Amino acid sequence: VVAAVKDRLATVQKALPRDVRVVPFYDRTELVDRAMHTVTKALLEGGVLVLVVLILFLGNLRSALIVTLVLPLSALFAFILLNAFGYSANLMSLGGLAIGIGMIVDGAVVMTENVFRHLAEDRGKRNVVEVVRESAQEVARPIVFGISIITVVFLPLFTLEGFEGKMFAPLAFTVAAALAGSLVLSLTLVPVMSTFLLRGRLSERDTWLVARAKGLYLPVLRWCLKRWQVPVVLALGGLVVSGLLFTRLGREFLPPLDEGAIGLQTFRLPSVSLSTSRQMELEAERVLRSFPEITTVVSKTGRADIASDPMGLEVSDVIANLRPRSEWKTARTREELVEKIRVRLENIPGMSYSFSQPIQLRVDELVSGVKAQVAIKIFGDDLDVLRQNGEAVERVIRQVRGAADVNLERTAGTAYLDVDIDRERIARYGINVADIQAIIETAIGGSEATVLREGQRSFAVVVKFPEAVRSDPAHFENLLVTAEDGQRVPLSQLAHIRVLEGPAQVSREDGQRRIVIECNGTGRDMGAFVADAQHAVGREVTIPTGYFVIWGGQFENQQRAMARLSIVVPLVVLLIFLLLFTSFGSLRNAVLIVLNIPFALIGGVIGLFISGQNLSVAASVGFIALFGVAVLNGVVMVSYFNQLRQEGATLEDAVLRGGELRLRPVLMTALVGALGLIPLLIASGPGSEIQRPLASVVVGGLVTSTLLTLFLLPILYRWLERRDVEF
Repeated sequence: VVAAVKDRLATVQKALPRDVRVVPFYDRTELVDRAMHTVTKALLEGGVLVLVVLILFLGNLRSALIVTLVLPLSALFAFILLNAFGYSANLMSLGGLAIGIGMIVDGAVVMTENVFRHLAEDRGKRNVVEVVRESAQEVARPIVFGISIITVVFLPLFTLEGFEGKMFAPLAFTVAAALAGSLVLSLTLVPVMSTFLLRGRLSERDTWLVARAKGLYLPVLRWCLKRWQVPVVLALGGLVVSGLLFTRLGREFLPPLDEGAIGLQTFRLPSVSLSTSRQMELEAERVLRSFPEITTVVSKTGRADIASDPMGLEVSDVIANLRPRSEWKTARTREELVEKIRVRLENIPGMSYSFSQPIQLRVDELVSGVKAQVAIKIFGDDLDVLRQNGEAVERVIRQVRGAADVNLERTAGTAYLDVDIDRERIARYGINVADIQAIIETAIGGSEATVLREGQRSFAVVVKFPEAVRSDPAHFENLLVTAEDGQRVPLSQLAHIRVLEGPAQVSREDGQRRIVIECNGTGRDMGAFVADAQHAVGREVTIPTGYFVIWGGQFENQQRAMARLSIVVPLVVLLIFLLLFTSFGSLRNAVLIVLNIPFALIGGVIGLFISGQNLSVAASVGFIALFGVAVLNGVVMVSYFNQLRQEGATLEDAVLRGGELRLRPVLMTALVGALGLIPLLIASGPGSEIQRPLASVVVGGLVTSTLLTLFLLPILYRWLERRDVEF
């Protein structure tokens, strides 16, 4: 769309005079390109790290290439489906590939590792195709159910509504599509490629890294099996600690995306004139331009009444474009820069401000009707009562820690010229009310006298009083009105003329009058700020009967998303449980694997806490993704335990040998998933703010999930099987 507009502007430019140029002052494609570069770079770096991990663990370049080949082909499969269903390649859809890079190759990792191990053990005694087929059949069932479960895990994202639904539906669809492609490729392409590329003599010896890992793992596993109380207590303790840390996490809707520009609204008194408004706005622009971080500043004062969001002359929208962060001198972060600008602007009297970003400002307006993060709406009938309660709430909000840009909607302060016509007097002169109204309308608003035509264009010529006359009520008193008998009567003898203060605007929502107090939260999480603000308002402000308060904004989005997830996620866990029961045909095994889910969340909570990030919808998506990863590792481990038991191994041998042989695929899937997300953790470009909480949760969760799969799961499996626990 923007490219088409640019092409059309080039055509328009040719029709303009030579000294007139059309210069865009805000180009959103720059932000889109930078955000796409951030996530694409992270995706490529993650792919390289995945290849390195595969080589280190398999010790065979051909095996690593087979697994790596699944990644671009799965992405291609996802892109085909994205195009078919009308999704675009954007920050969230590509972010889905970056986030799911480890999950996408999990099936191929398990398949290739099993085929490689069987071929190495066979040493060329049997036909390669036969060995590959048996190896593929051995792990096909857990791969199908594991990837199916991971796909099911992302279903809650499709149930999100509003802005959060539009944000995360592309991510969920991309991950699901890529997983579907990886499942097909893992069951078809990987075995076929293995028959061609894994011929010849393969070494059955573990790589140095795998041998070292097994040398450390087996003694620790034996110790844990003998003293099973210690790891169980540690796991339960970790669960308790993570629960306590979870209560200390901040709450927010989404981390703010760095758009590379500041969106600023300036407010003045409703009665301000256009010239005064312009002078004050120019002073604010001079302050903004004094900061070396700002390249261009453009203000738009007022907006037509026929626009979708009309504004009076007392309100201006300002866009200040910023230089790259590496060139900043005054501040290191955007928050620090905004705070310094805010301090400087406060020296301009008669103005108040609200800081945001161009896109965020419009999104906030779409969500709550105001261009701020938090909106406190008071509903009622009487405008004076609404204003009094609004002022009381405004005073309280200003005292809450973290409150910034607190503004009460300007509903009063506009001067009205009140002409109260004396009907008895005009009747004595034989003058109609309509005659006086027509004179006043012409004097103030003007009336069309003629039409001026210039080529194919026409312009109405309007006659009205000069500005100096219209602004002085005394001039209206001397207006002469023609009576029925031709006598000229001053308007002061026919009406009472006075200037009154009245409402600047009357805002309605859902058919009810309302007034809004808008504000932003700085220096703390949005959830804590809103909670403190609600408590303070409820304690110090008494809302009259018939009036009520509604809190909106990003806080409202976060509550809606969390409420929806709190219902859908338990249902998905139940669906996972049913899939596990179908896969194993054992209620005991299904319960064992599902128990891994809450313990996997330990690392996610710790990851958020250590990185200093808040619990947001993005972080919640990370926790959802953890469900699938934890279940997949559990399925791989328990499936092999059962297989060894069916082959005649004792319970103790099955646990020890199963743990040893499944150590490599479990570590590979964990490291592939974690290292694939490392680029998102350290990325600093636009778009990384939204992906970073998700990556932090998944990486942290993978650590604890892997440890619990390798040590706690064998303990619980042996305990349940030894006692033949039935449910």
